[in-house]
Amino acid sequence: MGWREAFFRTTSPGLILGITLGDLVCLLAENGFRVRPRYWPKAAFAALISLISTPVRQMEDAVYGQRVAQQSVLPPLFIIGHWRSGTTHLHNLISVDRRFAYARFCQVMIPHTFLIGERLMEAGSAVLLPAERLGLDNVAMNPQVPWEEEFALCLATFLSPYMTWAFPHRADHYDRYLTFRGVPATEVERWKEAFVTLLKKLTWKYHLPLVLKSPPNTGRIKLILEMFPDARFVHIHRDPYVVYQSTRHLHLKSWEYNSLQLPDPSVVRRRVIRQYTSMFDAFFEEKSLIPAGRFCEVAYTQLDGDPVGELRRIYDELALPDFGVVEPAVKDYVQTLTTYEKNTHIELPADVRSEIGDTWRRSFEEWKYLL
Repeated sequence: MGWREAFFRTTSPGLILGITLGDLVCLLAENGFRVRPRYWPKAAFAALISLISTPVRQMEDAVYGQRVAQQSVLPPLFIIGHWRSGTTHLHNLISVDRRFAYARFCQVMIPHTFLIGERLMEAGSAVLLPAERLGLDNVAMNPQVPWEEEFALCLATFLSPYMTWAFPHRADHYDRYLTFRGVPATEVERWKEAFVTLLKKLTWKYHLPLVLKSPPNTGRIKLILEMFPDARFVHIHRDPYVVYQSTRHLHLKSWEYNSLQLPDPSVVRRRVIRQYTSMFDAFFEEKSLIPAGRFCEVAYTQLDGDPVGELRRIYDELALPDFGVVEPAVKDYVQTLTTYEKNTHIELPADVRSEIGDTWRRSFEEWKYLL
């Protein structure tokens, strides 16, 4: 283990890095101040950084708040799909196109302050970030990589299943926000307001349409269309058995780097199966709400086998700008991936495979994967 990875395991605040002091107190109180002593360094580091984030947030709101509020959001492109289905790969491919903008790691980790504090965050991240995604896979990490806006909304509202990675003892509470079904209307409106504000800030900064990627949005199509009725969606899917194995690995690794409580690894199987079911129950019910010409679907194996061809198809089906303009840059980027090594997983136990096949049967049938 390198020193950067050790730092993230023991001291880094993880997903609450950019929290302000008042929000930190509220979050800890919401969770009964139940932080294990072994994780006190993480909480202390978060508190220390919050002493900087709090006045910077006030300054940013004062300087940019009115201008951001007046900004309109250009029709965004949402990349959706379950975790570990290839959403990051697709996001990185489309982000090569400079006619789009995207949320960067050093922005979503400090959503309240990135208009002022991005350069400082970038400098610190350049020193501390490991070269790859924290033991999760071999995808490159740096402060400017495209990143999930869900991390920003998690920090800004606490209304996210990602908060379970910090406070696993309240998983059932935070997992409600995967689809927002059954959540009080006041919380839904607070989340929507934060989402619109984030996209206004990014649009004000870049003055370009945004390409966004967050797996939880797969189960929030109705809410997204209420905020951004002209949005486009591209959904990527993958063999559910592979998705299960890789998502299980994701949860275990995310706890290692973000948890402030002692997690129980034995619940991961149940959580992965439950989340997948909730996500796609909502997806299959709501995808028909997307207007014709604004939804495209791609299989991971097809994208992996012919990234340039599949990207061209996506551009054509969604009436995106001329793909020929960006095709040479996409080909150059694809060449950089030739040495990429995928994760490997052990064979699934028979009982787990059977449960996945039974519970997720509609996905197998919809996308013609072998049970």
